[in-house]
Amino acid sequence: MGSQFSERCNHVQASETREILKVTAKPEVISFAGGLPAPELFPIEDIKVACEAVLTESGQSALQYSTTEGYVPLRQEIVKRMKAIEIETSVDNVIITGGSQQGLDLTGKLFIDEGDTVICESPTYLAAINAFKVYNANFVEVAMDDDGMKMDELEKALKANPQAKFIYTIPDFQNPTGRTMKLDRRKKMVELANKYDIVILEDNPYGAVRFAGEALPPVKHFDTEGRVIYLSTFSKIFTPGLRLGWICADTRFIEKYVAFKQSADLHTDSFAQMITAKYMELFDIEAHILKIKEVYRSRREKMMQCIDKYFPKQAKHSAPEGGLFIWVELPGDIDTQDIFNECIKNNVAFVPGKPFFPNSAQRNTFRLNYSNMPEDRIEEGMKRLGEVLTRRVNEQTVAK
Repeated sequence: MGSQFSERCNHVQASETREILKVTAKPEVISFAGGLPAPELFPIEDIKVACEAVLTESGQSALQYSTTEGYVPLRQEIVKRMKAIEIETSVDNVIITGGSQQGLDLTGKLFIDEGDTVICESPTYLAAINAFKVYNANFVEVAMDDDGMKMDELEKALKANPQAKFIYTIPDFQNPTGRTMKLDRRKKMVELANKYDIVILEDNPYGAVRFAGEALPPVKHFDTEGRVIYLSTFSKIFTPGLRLGWICADTRFIEKYVAFKQSADLHTDSFAQMITAKYMELFDIEAHILKIKEVYRSRREKMMQCIDKYFPKQAKHSAPEGGLFIWVELPGDIDTQDIFNECIKNNVAFVPGKPFFPNSAQRNTFRLNYSNMPEDRIEEGMKRLGEVLTRRVNEQTVAK
């Protein structure tokens, strides 16, 4: 039988992180690979109460088809959350999605024709790369430092790519690096977007999980022309399994998002939306987020201590003020895929850095997640990982 697949299939491949998670599913593996929230923090008993209330009060509506834009009470709660982080918006500017990942996919549908250019941080979120590759996008990587995307390099990219469709950025606790874009760069990004007439896609799944430093307003706060599209999610502050995210954007964009979402899934799960809205009505989600932040702060501190204790001194790493990830850079031409293969034999895992670069291949980097493992497992896993890293770095030093 001849191939009947579309040309698009040539640009689609399985997520390398998801494939790694299959390998690390064994209980004996200490995994720092996935960006998984701590499951013991899920408010299961409170969700049971919310579920019962929804089914008792509005069972028929909860199990029925709904509007594409999403459940109005939930969108109202989102508007309140947006105002708290200095984004003034309205229900008409918010659409509920199946996680922020659907927001990325819908954005690709809206903007990317074959061969179009997306400007992004280097490195950037692997699942965003995969979402945009489906539409055969080209990527222009912009270098980062500890303060986020470099604005002088961004302007060079904008000048060299005047037809680029949008800038993709994760300004808060970036995935994979954990870095945060400083305030003046957020302002400058909007100035450059206005100057070069380009859309900004601000992806902010981690912003609410800040446990150190000063909170900064989102890039969208500085939006003067309605060109910043803002994505976020309940996955990191509530539960990922309900698959709820949202898009906040100018109405001219929302209308297009609604049309494309109708062709994708008609609407996001009604029951999940109503459960989440009811939970926010009955319980204090900010108190729940505070618990999350306290646990993640402690686990991050443990992991940083273990890096100092077990890793070779040549290893450099980020120092996130929130979110879920630490980024590590090793010296020279060490290939972290080889290290990963060895670590799996020792029942410890991470994500090699190569897949986070859409064009360049920086093989001496990797991402660590600290949110999903208790501190005793972090200690043991980092010890195992450190032993492999130290041996490899020493071997490289001797070889020179």
